[in-house]
Amino acid sequence: MVRAIKWVDEIVEGAPYVTTLETLDKYNCDSCVHGDDITLTVDGKDTYAEVKRLGRYRECRRTQGVSTTDLVGRMLLMTKTHHSNMDNPDYQQHTDNFGKGPKGHSPWTGVSQFLQTSQKIIQFASGKEPQPGDTIIYVAGAFDLFHIGHVDFLEMVYKQAERPYVIVGLHFDQEVNRYKGKNYPIMNIHERTLSVLACRYVSEVVIGAPYAVGKDLLDHFRVDLVCHGKTEVFPDKDTSDPYAEPKKRGVFRAVDSANNLTTDDIVQRIIANRLQFEARNQKKEAKEMAVIEAMNRKEQDQSEGAAQTAHLVAPQTCFCVWFHSSRYTQALRLN
Repeated sequence: MVRAIKWVDEIVEGAPYVTTLETLDKYNCDSCVHGDDITLTVDGKDTYAEVKRLGRYRECRRTQGVSTTDLVGRMLLMTKTHHSNMDNPDYQQHTDNFGKGPKGHSPWTGVSQFLQTSQKIIQFASGKEPQPGDTIIYVAGAFDLFHIGHVDFLEMVYKQAERPYVIVGLHFDQEVNRYKGKNYPIMNIHERTLSVLACRYVSEVVIGAPYAVGKDLLDHFRVDLVCHGKTEVFPDKDTSDPYAEPKKRGVFRAVDSANNLTTDDIVQRIIANRLQFEARNQKKEAKEMAVIEAMNRKEQDQSEGAAQTAHLVAPQTCFCVWFHSSRYTQALRLN
């Protein structure tokens, strides 16, 4: 999965959990990058302490609203309205189980709602138009919980031409729920869009593509080839074949990726491992909360120490001392 992300150049399998200078030098890396959430060893130490100390660490802000915990909660909720049901008591019960420890709520292991922006789409989009000589290939589907089965299929589609330009049509949530039922899709259209755009085999995404691959769509994008995997093709609302037009034109091709993994398989794994996942999340969050409390105590001790020192240095002087932290800036007027 990670190898298929278009921003990744090389994979190191079996990398150590604690990143050291030796690891960076071994693979000719200038720096190590991580999000702004804390990762700890079993004894509560920062896994990036060494590279931070040596100036080889870079940090990026965690994307708000992207949460594995949230996705798992949706899988277990099993309703058709989980995308717009964030305030539902049943949903909240699930999120409490997955993202809340006994002593409070961690800002890193929790549930949040992803909000799509045009800027986010621009960051993920390739921005490349098809060029003369490119073979424009169209595929369509839900691509829910984007997984290795999807990646293997898209890679096989990519190999159908010497110069492929792969366009993925993503169906709206309501359409996916119509033909898949249950609580699908797990991920909403915005989340699925970015997941597919991140794949190196994809050139463009049609957001809210029509279920039937008709004449207008084929002509608009000048499609040369339409591909579909070995999964079942559900009929359209009028019981017609959604691929009738490309089959009529002789541009339809069934592609076998030799990977039978489905989104349903992923969901069943999560359901089977629910209790283990709950325990894992609560343990992880408890550890994070302990670190936050320690950071707060250290910050408070430093503030009190600075105030006492200032009073001893100039007991008769009236002045201001400013305390800076990531959470607030407080001015104390001391006499």
